[in-house]
Amino acid sequence: MALHNDLGNKGEQIAKEYLINNDYEILDENWTHGKSEIDLIAYKNKTIIFVEVKTRTSEAFGQPEDFVDFRKQKQMELASNEYIEIMNHQGEIRFDIIAILFNQQNKHTLKHIEDAFWPEN
Repeated sequence: MALHNDLGNKGEQIAKEYLINNDYEILDENWTHGKSEIDLIAYKNKTIIFVEVKTRTSEAFGQPEDFVDFRKQKQMELASNEYIEIMNHQGEIRFDIIAILFNQQNKHTLKHIEDAFWPEN
């Protein structure tokens, strides 16, 4: 597996543990619909949360959360619509980003951005 895939998997595991430790229920991981994927789908306070996890080892090109561009947001919207329909969810939803940044000593910081975006039409 490529190193960037290993880093991404490590970041998703850290994000999952963080959510569980903060009383979120994990409903799904790496849920796909067509070409769209949602890293984590969580549930808390009657809200389904669609989470994009971005993991980086450097800020040279920007913060990890800066890489959740319009195209990615649109893909998440398409996948989330399908998930909501399948689950027949009638409550609230939101889109979060968990940004993880590793330093040279392999220590990380985690930033949870709740309600990070709302996909536009």
